[in-house]
Amino acid sequence: MYPQEIVIPMMEELTDNGFENLSTSEAVEASLAQKGTNLLVINSVCGCSAGTARPGVLMAVANAEKKPDHLTTSFAGFDIEAVNKVREHLLPYPPSSPAVALFKDGELVHFIERHQIEGRSAQMIAQNLIAAFDEYCN
Repeated sequence: MYPQEIVIPMMEELTDNGFENLSTSEAVEASLAQKGTNLLVINSVCGCSAGTARPGVLMAVANAEKKPDHLTTSFAGFDIEAVNKVREHLLPYPPSSPAVALFKDGELVHFIERHQIEGRSAQMIAQNLIAAFDEYCN
């Protein structure tokens, strides 16, 4: 488990921008049971998370015409119970962090795995997400 002093500033990069942190399996289930679209970010301490994943997600949300109804996040290696529950909803995809999932009415409709984040710019990730928002969000 990562130390809180390392995780909190990285978590706040999303929570300070409107994302709800899901730290329990119950919170994950309640969030995914909501109607509408839910952008769920599995946050991480890795460099690609700081360099492209979080900035790309924030850029997408800020610049999209259609936006998800709910913005949520859980932190890999910190919100252990919550991330394990999220990963149940991501099957058959293997565990990946960072990762970005878009759910619609509780069903996974778009997923960006770590290998699709590494080596890509924040702008590329934002464009990928904006296209998914255009397709699935109202």
